[in-house]
Amino acid sequence: MDIEDLEPRKQSSKPKDLAAFSVDELRAYIATLKAEIARAEETIAKKTAHLDAASAFFKK
Repeated sequence: MDIEDLEPRKQSSKPKDLAAFSVDELRAYIATLKAEIARAEETIAKKTAHLDAASAFFKK
């Protein structure tokens, strides 16, 4: 169990008002979101690998 599992979850923030963004700002915002998604997917992959390794170890 990670220390992060013990910390309270952050509340979701309200969606941004995209009408105020320019096209370039929207593209930059999308790039930022894609980078954050990639980071989250990497973390999921690492945690899954750790879980799989622990399961394999304790099933022997």
